[in-house]
Amino acid sequence: MNDDERPADKRGGMEPSAGIEPSADEEPSADEEPSADEEPSADEEPSADEEPSPDATMVTGTENQSDIAPSAIADEEGGSAPDRVGEVAGEVANFAATMDKIKRELSSIVVGQDDALEQLLIAILVGGHCLVTGLPGTAKTLMVASLASALGLDFKRIQFTPDLMPADVTGTDIIETDGSGERHWRFVKGPVFAQILLADEINRTPPKTQSALLEAMQEAQVTIRGETRVLPAPFVVLATQNPIELEGTYPLPEAQLDRFLFNVVLDYLAADEEVLVVERNTLGLGMPTASPCTDTNAVLSFQQLVRDVPTANAINQYAVALVRATRPGQPGAPPEIDRFVSFGASVRAATSLVLAARARALLRGRVHVSADDVRALVAPVLRHRMQLNYVAESEGVSVESLLEAVVQQTKSPLSGSA
Repeated sequence: MNDDERPADKRGGMEPSAGIEPSADEEPSADEEPSADEEPSADEEPSADEEPSPDATMVTGTENQSDIAPSAIADEEGGSAPDRVGEVAGEVANFAATMDKIKRELSSIVVGQDDALEQLLIAILVGGHCLVTGLPGTAKTLMVASLASALGLDFKRIQFTPDLMPADVTGTDIIETDGSGERHWRFVKGPVFAQILLADEINRTPPKTQSALLEAMQEAQVTIRGETRVLPAPFVVLATQNPIELEGTYPLPEAQLDRFLFNVVLDYLAADEEVLVVERNTLGLGMPTASPCTDTNAVLSFQQLVRDVPTANAINQYAVALVRATRPGQPGAPPEIDRFVSFGASVRAATSLVLAARARALLRGRVHVSADDVRALVAPVLRHRMQLNYVAESEGVSVESLLEAVVQQTKSPLSGSA
């Protein structure tokens, strides 16, 4: 048998079929030993044009399956699947250890609000922006500042007021005179040039200043006097707003609301947690600060790891079905949606829902997304993307109750029923 007629397992690494046994004539003789100087033929090396086996690429979805086992992750660069699985397992273990350390660090500063802290962490891991809505005294600012410190990222804060100008956010060019008397332009960076930007009480500034964040949130850059300047990576805006003070406020436009991955809602603490807050703040020991648990490069690698988490096709379809069910007149939308909603969630909402579900799965030590991950994040992803009509306002219908109806009436990929 010549080299061109050899079995495929010599070239592509494929195992011979179970039903084909090698001929006895092809077995090497015990007297024949390969020469030490003999080198493999160039014909036996894989061709550069040869495509890798389908098993050697990362699986991004399967039909009628909501979970994907870790063994589905393979090497995207042509390596073997076991090697890639071992590499990913190490990355996931490092991710889990770092996240546990961050949670312990934050728990020593922020009392309660575990769900809100997890959602803020997910937003940063996804690279999305987050709107934090809460009553006064619910530790909105403390939570964001502590999280940025624990992640080891550059943090800046803007207190939005009615007289705040766009240049106060983005920065501006100023004229300076050097020692020789010559004048030249110098750019002074605004607070937007940070990795974690806290936009405190964002609804207290006019739309002109609010719009200064639009390009930064969408493109991670700002344009000043015709010159584009790139913002540092990662760049995340965490904006707070007070839901009970409406005088002197400017509601965010829908175009800007849709750019926020989450709308995290903070409520009052439980009684025992509130007692603990009182004890911590009356001892005169000062407010503790979070120690950095990671750095910029690690956060960027974690963001890439989140995007590498495989998602079954059934999960993607489930997320799209949930989003489409928030739109009036769409098949599968509950009757409450047709009656109380003017506009439903956009296509961006489905993307945000799947990305956030990937991060939530990793935080729970899994490298596959389940339907529970999607359901758990429906409210923070969709509550700010739905516009209710006057009938809902007159009858006191809340967005949360409508989202509960959407989840209950949308078929699950596991059971095939609501």
